[in-house]
Amino acid sequence: MDPGLEEISAKGRKNPARQGGSVMPHEDAGASLPDPAAGAGARFRAMHGGPGAFVIPNPWDIGSARILASMGFSCLATTSAGLAFSLGLPEGQVSREAVLAHCRALVRAVDIPVSADLEKGFGDMPEEAAQTIAAAAQTGLAGCSLEDHTGDPGDPIYPFDLAVARVAAAARAARALPGDFVFTARCENLLWGRDDLGEAIARLQAYEAAGADVVYAPGLHDLDAIGRVCAAVRVPVNVVMGMPGAAFTLDELAQAGAKRISVGSAFARLAYGSLLQAAGEVRTRGSFTFARGAASFATLDGIFKAAEDRMLPK
Repeated sequence: MDPGLEEISAKGRKNPARQGGSVMPHEDAGASLPDPAAGAGARFRAMHGGPGAFVIPNPWDIGSARILASMGFSCLATTSAGLAFSLGLPEGQVSREAVLAHCRALVRAVDIPVSADLEKGFGDMPEEAAQTIAAAAQTGLAGCSLEDHTGDPGDPIYPFDLAVARVAAAARAARALPGDFVFTARCENLLWGRDDLGEAIARLQAYEAAGADVVYAPGLHDLDAIGRVCAAVRVPVNVVMGMPGAAFTLDELAQAGAKRISVGSAFARLAYGSLLQAAGEVRTRGSFTFARGAASFATLDGIFKAAEDRMLPK
């Protein structure tokens, strides 16, 4: 489940990432640490070992991916909701084939590592979680996330033992790949009315023990909760911003111990929100002042021309 959709639902150990300090996109921690000749997975993994926190923004199509890459971000992650909305579908209704094609297209469109939000993966069983990892790696992705949300609103979270088995199978599959691949395990409890932070932390600790490289619990709305999660695990923690009720700075998140900051579907929803507002102005008032806030043709054309030139075979 994309954390940007939370509004529709009911509501120990030292982390080496807790070093404080953030890195802005143009000087991203991941930009100088990895060897440019290394594979995308190795480059992506190295970003998680640098100082402070880094931002992994979420494009929803090739155009938004290339815009974000042009702004100096060192990596990208897909958004399941953003992809679905771009296809005119509700989240969770995009086919396996379309998801993998989207991942492949974004990987080929930019020269920075791309990770993917693959929701629960392509099935419920542990072996299907492992197959999801193998299929994702074949697209050229540097990593992906799998969540413990079942996709069934009536029974939204996998039982603990099954959820852990899925993570373990996915982690083994990632380790078996010929190249590096960063696997993130997500606990969705807080998005589905299971507000016990202790239970979420217990799941994240179990996912870490099962082999996850990164853990992630969308729905953390205060810095104290974020800090508790980060202190409870040794692996890097992803925190999502752009959700209602959470508007912390990169520095604040880094001080709390977060390593990787994503925005989920927020950028896509912002773009569609701007379209709704502009179309509403035209439809209801017959005016066109919305165009004052539009990006210029020259700006967008320049970004995409430079991206095409950068991706030409050398």
